[in-house]
Amino acid sequence: MRKIALARDEQGILRMQLNNQTLFQYGPLDQGFWPDGLYTAPTDAALRWDIEMTKKLGFNMARKHVKVEPERWYYWCDKLGLLVWQDMPSGDKSARWTGPSGYDGEEMKRTPESTAIYEREWKAIMDSRHNHPSIVTWVPFNEGWGQFDTIRILNWTKQHDPSRLVDGPSGGNHFPAGDIVDHHQYPGPGAPKRTTERAMVLGEFGGLGLPVKGHTWQDEKNWGYRNYKSSAEVTKAYVDLLRKLHPMIGSHGLSAAIYTQTTDVEIEVNGLFTYDREILKLDEATVTAANKRLYGPPPPAPRVTVLSPNSKDAPTEWAYTTERPDSNWTAANFNDAGWKRAPGGFGTKGTPNTDARTEWKTSEIWLRRSFDAPANFKPHELRLSFYHDEDAQVFLNGQLIAEFKGHVGNYDVMTLDDRARKALKSGRNVLAVTCKQTRGGQYIDIGLEDVEEFEPARK
Repeated sequence: MRKIALARDEQGILRMQLNNQTLFQYGPLDQGFWPDGLYTAPTDAALRWDIEMTKKLGFNMARKHVKVEPERWYYWCDKLGLLVWQDMPSGDKSARWTGPSGYDGEEMKRTPESTAIYEREWKAIMDSRHNHPSIVTWVPFNEGWGQFDTIRILNWTKQHDPSRLVDGPSGGNHFPAGDIVDHHQYPGPGAPKRTTERAMVLGEFGGLGLPVKGHTWQDEKNWGYRNYKSSAEVTKAYVDLLRKLHPMIGSHGLSAAIYTQTTDVEIEVNGLFTYDREILKLDEATVTAANKRLYGPPPPAPRVTVLSPNSKDAPTEWAYTTERPDSNWTAANFNDAGWKRAPGGFGTKGTPNTDARTEWKTSEIWLRRSFDAPANFKPHELRLSFYHDEDAQVFLNGQLIAEFKGHVGNYDVMTLDDRARKALKSGRNVLAVTCKQTRGGQYIDIGLEDVEEFEPARK
């Protein structure tokens, strides 16, 4: 009824194909929770509605996340035409894992009893859902949770059902097995290290949060990977993510991407819909158009002009102090001659996915560095490349251009608004940054770049 396979493109990159046609797969992470029945939908029509709306928004796939649905859900996916990635529900302890994609080669050890339970239940899932052609990928492990005997389990899964693809551990910890290398990055987007041995996918990204009063599981302390205050804001942020994702299909060889998530789930408010399914939180027409653009030819990789580099790959020197400075410390003409000089990033060892070249362990830090913009420089789209843990503010020539709350687990990029464009000038400019710390790891690093994007080539 359908064929799912891998084939090499003209660059030798393995691409997912449906019925021998290359198809970029894009869909939401779908946990299948309901406010009244938790794991149980109120009606068969409710199950169908989720799938219909997923397709209506321009997605062609859903990843059923750490849950197995009733047969009717897969029936509607078969009938309505939605591809499915099916997870094995996570269990037992976790291997050592830190986002975005863990530690290659890391796994945990299960007892013989736990191993037998996993193998029996995973086989039962594959056997009971085998006849649903909508299922195109099995996902045995997610983010290290319960991940054991990885190579054996992935190979056994493929041997048991060679008609489907087998995801390597979703989000890490990666091993040389399975059909897919699966990277997670929030908000992202991102991609795994380039390989020609397996298909490359972005198995989770996004998670843009918007709590809607009267439609949340609880009134306060709801959570998203990055939170917004209005539908217009979160819609703009979503489109911005997809603008960055689209060229990565070509430049980074991505075969699929999965956005978190279909609906809010209890305290998680990063759904496209509210938990009760009453409100689509993003603009429908805008989201649908952005999603459908992903299936067209990807544009060339953007041209990036680094104005002030971060310290992710090489140290960048900053002036810094851990003693509160004068109120005009963000100004371009502020005299920071009495501040210390040291390379970034600044933080504590062990903060995930960082290189703390200069130790910072006080509750607050202030940073400054100057850079030169070319004469008559006209920016296209200014972006910050950053890592913050925790709250941070960024100033350009005394103008506040970005604020961050909480922390991230990896370096990320954010498009800046007109405040940054107006503050940037030819010649000398000054970036000023402050970061606060309350608990756990801590780290701050900031870079500024200009990005010129291109349209897809016309055939």
